[in-house]
Amino acid sequence: MSNSASNRDSNVQAKLITLGCRLNAYESDIIAQNAKLANVKDAVIINTCAVTNEAVRSSRQAIRRAKKDNPNSTIIVTGCAAQIDPQSFAAIDGVDRVIGNDEKMQPSIFDDILRANSEPIRVNDIMSVTDHAPQLLSSGANAPQDKLQNRARAFVQVQNGCDHRCTFCIIPYGRGNSRSVPAGEIIAHIKKLTAQGHKEVVLTGVDISSWGGDLPGQPPLGDLVRRILRLVPELARLRLSSIDLAEIDDVLLGVIKTEPRFCPYLHLSLQHGDSLILKRMKRRHSREGAVKLCAQIRAARPNVTFGADIIAGFPTETEAQFEQSLSIIDEIDIAWLHIFPFSPKAGTPAAKMPPVNGALIKDRAARLRAAGDKSRLRHFKRRLAASLSDSLSPPGETAHKSNLALIEKDGFARLDDFSPVTFEPCGAAGGELRQITLNSYDMDALQGTLT
Repeated sequence: MSNSASNRDSNVQAKLITLGCRLNAYESDIIAQNAKLANVKDAVIINTCAVTNEAVRSSRQAIRRAKKDNPNSTIIVTGCAAQIDPQSFAAIDGVDRVIGNDEKMQPSIFDDILRANSEPIRVNDIMSVTDHAPQLLSSGANAPQDKLQNRARAFVQVQNGCDHRCTFCIIPYGRGNSRSVPAGEIIAHIKKLTAQGHKEVVLTGVDISSWGGDLPGQPPLGDLVRRILRLVPELARLRLSSIDLAEIDDVLLGVIKTEPRFCPYLHLSLQHGDSLILKRMKRRHSREGAVKLCAQIRAARPNVTFGADIIAGFPTETEAQFEQSLSIIDEIDIAWLHIFPFSPKAGTPAAKMPPVNGALIKDRAARLRAAGDKSRLRHFKRRLAASLSDSLSPPGETAHKSNLALIEKDGFARLDDFSPVTFEPCGAAGGELRQITLNSYDMDALQGTLT
């Protein structure tokens, strides 16, 4: 190894490079805190992603760039891509240590891996991990005064891993089976976050819909959401990350309907709009089920907005099946789309299915994005019209709560329905909740004025 624990004598703090999802970003915060507590110096830690082939390629590029920019630093690689294929990442020139997804969250890991005689690869069998890892919810007992997160909104990991085996997905092999954090620990952590000034919390995980399945009594996700809102009354907003339609329970529907502090935005793990393709993906919902459920949610909360992930060009996808995905955007009225051109992942069943032509995949992805652009503009138009209608109502008839925006940075905020709003920079601090008057929109965002 080119570096050792002697690097700790340097004055250069450890650097974190994060690729991929919000969960990775959350975990990087914990890694950074643990590295600081262990007094790790002159090291670069790359938290990789494996969700697509492009994500793995980007992870490799980030590692090589980190070594080039920091030639004398210890290079530590972790994350899903490293968990799934540790040997290939260890073979990258300049990599000193590779640690797995379970190991990276252990507070003592840096005391261990930076010893000169430490083994270069520390990656266990992720499927054998059953602990819910309570250390994910703390910045460490030795640093109780540190602010737990330095973002406008705080992320709280309530679950890790996934018990499902969608035919296109490699992530369970990077994250393991589903493990839930008990509700009491989650609530205690959210109380700390609100005490530190956070107005909005996002519940995140690999498959948060499955939260509670491994806990006594198997409580549903809706029960956790309801308990948080009841027991943390000082929390202004609670938001969910991506959610599986198959596990939206009646309790959660009730919360969506009755609790104004629950943000009226759901990002759906939809993946496709054709029932046969969904079956081949091994998803647990059909097109008809998705449309029906979204109608139920909108009936319960008329101002709800939807986001969704859709894969373009899944193996065997015909033009007619693609049109089903295209039409479901309007049928459900999806305002925020994440479009993924299908890319086969080695080790998944979908990689062995008859592929769609690459040029056709690219074309279909472009058509989905264009439909998403039109849907987003329709949403902005309605949102502006609703705001103007509110402003003309007699005093006392509306509280204008829908125009309360969370400032992400000076000049940019989001409404509770996830709509982005730009405004003239005026010294507004990230994390503040401010009323905003909407007056226009473009392709990317609403425009408004802070009041």
